[in-house]
Amino acid sequence: MEKKLQDILTSAIPLTQAMGITAENYNGRDLTILAPLANNFNHLGTAFGGSLYIACVLSCWGLLFLRLREEGVKGNIVIGKGCVEYLSPVTGDIIASGSIPSEELYQGFLDVFHAKGKARLTLRSVIEIEGKPAVTFEGEFALVR
Repeated sequence: MEKKLQDILTSAIPLTQAMGITAENYNGRDLTILAPLANNFNHLGTAFGGSLYIACVLSCWGLLFLRLREEGVKGNIVIGKGCVEYLSPVTGDIIASGSIPSEELYQGFLDVFHAKGKARLTLRSVIEIEGKPAVTFEGEFALVR
């Protein structure tokens, strides 16, 4: 599954190649995206804010992509809105973990999609440094036929 996602990220979103993004550790509820600091640093030697945002978006988008694919649900996933909060500098590799909010909300999202051909779901991602959130992200993703 992660290989299929990696192939799509690499071919459909060329920026992921420059960032060195890899999809890691998918378990059905969470997906981790890794981007090496060596490809994503700013003038201060810490992770570039845009790279942090992209890693968070992709951890959520990729999670939804994999989950829907497992269930045989076809549609286009797009982000409608995203909000990021930078709490502290990221001084190492970027490890963004996206997660499904709850099975109940996810199933409601699928029910709306099957009934109307479109639905929205809010997903969250976090980048931690030493066990504490350094970056938090919340995005509203739409699935459309």
